[in-house]
Amino acid sequence: MNQDTIQGNWKQLSGQIKQQWGKLTDDDLKIAEGNAEYLSGKLQERYGIARDEADKQVKAFEKQLRQTH
Repeated sequence: MNQDTIQGNWKQLSGQIKQQWGKLTDDDLKIAEGNAEYLSGKLQERYGIARDEADKQVKAFEKQLRQTH
């Protein structure tokens, strides 16, 4: 699954994202609109984790999506 596919299916994916990271708000997801960099930044902010860890979590989530779709 590539970035265009993620952006195209963002509304459906946002439910999965909220299950994965419950501290993210609907506004966070609306603004992110498939932008992995923004999502990483919000994970950093909401969970108090390092940027590297946030990037790692987002990449793992994207990999999981590719495997299921």
